[in-house]
Amino acid sequence: MENICVAAVQMVSGDSVTENLASAHRLLRQAAESGAQLVLLPENFAHLSDRGSYSAAETFAGDATALPDRQPIQHALMTWTAELGIWLAAGAVPLLDRPDGTAVSDRRSRSAFLLYDERGSLQARYDKIHLFDVDVADAAGRYRESASIEPGEQPLTAATPWAELGLSICFDLRFPELYRQLAQDGAEILMVPAAFTHTTGQAHWMTLLRARAIENGCYVIAANQGGQHSDKRRTWGHSAIIDPWGEVLAEAGEGEGVITAELEGDKLTRIRQAMPLLSMRRLK
Repeated sequence: MENICVAAVQMVSGDSVTENLASAHRLLRQAAESGAQLVLLPENFAHLSDRGSYSAAETFAGDATALPDRQPIQHALMTWTAELGIWLAAGAVPLLDRPDGTAVSDRRSRSAFLLYDERGSLQARYDKIHLFDVDVADAAGRYRESASIEPGEQPLTAATPWAELGLSICFDLRFPELYRQLAQDGAEILMVPAAFTHTTGQAHWMTLLRARAIENGCYVIAANQGGQHSDKRRTWGHSAIIDPWGEVLAEAGEGEGVITAELEGDKLTRIRQAMPLLSMRRLK
């Protein structure tokens, strides 16, 4: 792993794609001006609604150039990376088709993590595997992502000039076997875009992030939504960047903002050599 300056963007997105994209662009420019080379946007950065994201879902552009009128979210991402000269990890974009090009049925979409290089070229797509079908003691009370989202199936790592990334989205964070698979597949930085609720985030967010970093000897970059989105929806915020020893290098509060940190390749090597957890496993 090479040294790299990274950033996590925290937002309070609503149901207007146009307004959310304007906010994301402004915050990404701030991250780039801070020296970030790789920037992570939170889950549902372009559209967060109590009704789900189907109304904002787009067809997948893949390697082709996204059209501003038909694929405004993907078009914006491609444009911004080239404009700002950054690698951009876009937390979750609602897509109407699967990676193989077949359409998702039953008025559902895929929640897709899209990774672009500094030229605006797509480098990876990961579809969220674990869906948030739970009851929470908050104003919403009940969340059923599976009603509007089709789950993905395949864990995915992605190569960058600095490190191998392990891709995940929000509720994936509660399933340690996914991150162990990513680490075994070579991940050195675990990416966690999220929209953790205020109730569950307050209880579990930082504990889970630090655990994933420590048990896998990986850096973690976590970009969360962080504020009041509607009468029923409030998210926790506290986006964080964590080193492989579990030390929190940067943490946000609530509300929108940007956090940055320098990730050191030598630190990851030292920690993994001193505590080689991945090679010490007895249970497979």
